[in-house]
Amino acid sequence: MVRTSVLGAALLGAASVLAVDPPSCSLDKKCPKEMPCCSQYGQCGVGAYCLGGCDPRMSYSLDSCLPAPVCKDKVYKMDSLDRYKDISEYLGDPKTADWVGQGEPLIYQGNTLLTMPPKSVGTVLATTTYMWYGSVRARLKTSRGRGVVTAFILYSDVKDEIDFEWVGVDLGTVQTNYYFQGIPNYTNTGNISISSNSYEDFHDYEIQWTPDEIRWLVDGKVGRVKKRSETWNATANQWDFPQTPARVQISIWPGGLETNAEGTINWAGGKIDWESDEIKNYGYYFATFAEVEVKCYRTDSPPGTNKGISYYYTDYRATNDTVVDGNKSTVIKSLLATGLDPTKGDPAKASKSGSASAAESSVFAIPGGGVGIGNPVPGSSSGSDGSSGSGTGTGRSSFCDGSSFSQDCTGGSDAGENAGVRGVRSGLGASAFAVVVGIAGLLFL
Repeated sequence: MVRTSVLGAALLGAASVLAVDPPSCSLDKKCPKEMPCCSQYGQCGVGAYCLGGCDPRMSYSLDSCLPAPVCKDKVYKMDSLDRYKDISEYLGDPKTADWVGQGEPLIYQGNTLLTMPPKSVGTVLATTTYMWYGSVRARLKTSRGRGVVTAFILYSDVKDEIDFEWVGVDLGTVQTNYYFQGIPNYTNTGNISISSNSYEDFHDYEIQWTPDEIRWLVDGKVGRVKKRSETWNATANQWDFPQTPARVQISIWPGGLETNAEGTINWAGGKIDWESDEIKNYGYYFATFAEVEVKCYRTDSPPGTNKGISYYYTDYRATNDTVVDGNKSTVIKSLLATGLDPTKGDPAKASKSGSASAAESSVFAIPGGGVGIGNPVPGSSSGSDGSSGSGTGTGRSSFCDGSSFSQDCTGGSDAGENAGVRGVRSGLGASAFAVVVGIAGLLFL
């Protein structure tokens, strides 16, 4: 089974493409002060790099990343995108959005479709609030087809992870997995049989997570249990058990992309067929989400509380005894800001001071991006340009050649350059446009 750090990030940028990639970061190579935040995908920057997925262990300092909004009980009816924001539009306030993401989610018949057009790397959505234990249930239909993967996971900023994943060639099985701080352990997997076809029929998938155990349930029945007591690592003198605040992430992604590692492609059932009936009929592969429900853990003392505004870390060990449930702000004023300077680029201050437009400098503010698909949703009678159906966008061409992780296959003067990470002009006005989706962090069996 593959562990995915799950898909890339979206960019709403204005202007030129930077010729170089952002600096990389790891436990042994922290980000520089001028680009202090290490994103979920192992690159340094500011702005969106400092929000959901920012790893404080790999950043310039523990307070480079913004604190994470605490858990809230909620039933997310996936019948509207009104509470969804592209990653380029979100500044850390969970009151403004329930989901933040990249790629192309669509609404069809009262459900949210996560779509993956030809030569793209799909769509990922993440909740704007975090769970520090609790339960999360998703009602969904998976994608299908070789190399196509649907995922429903919990993923923390320090890479604790609890997974449900489906490969599109096995619609009678869901794969489960867990990781502690992203450390590969290929004995953590386990499969659960599904009573009927996961593509054709809705099923309820649930993760129940406490400080002592993880339970994976399908349609209300427990399919697997993993106890913390079974995860002691005597060498490291610690529990290799997920234990830190995590976002809910849902996604469709190309395990069978031809540029992936052979082991990943084999696990996903083979290379993706970009000329399959699914692509011919609808214009994309898709997974269907009807509802997601989060129930926060109930406790009066840590770990697992949700009494304050935000979660943050006090030590690089990043275990549950280093998490604080406190009242630090989770919001930045612009995509130039960081946890070290959350008001940098504040448009209100800039206009009052009469200072030069921040659009004069390009920075690594958002890794990746996505644009409209323009194809009919399943069952729609609209034309290929989406003009009369539920699809949105400008229509697609055959520009994409599979050599890049591009969500924008419509050509144009700079198409073909959009596989890289774009620099973001800090003005980020209405003229900005969405581009690439990236994928990173794949580990395979």
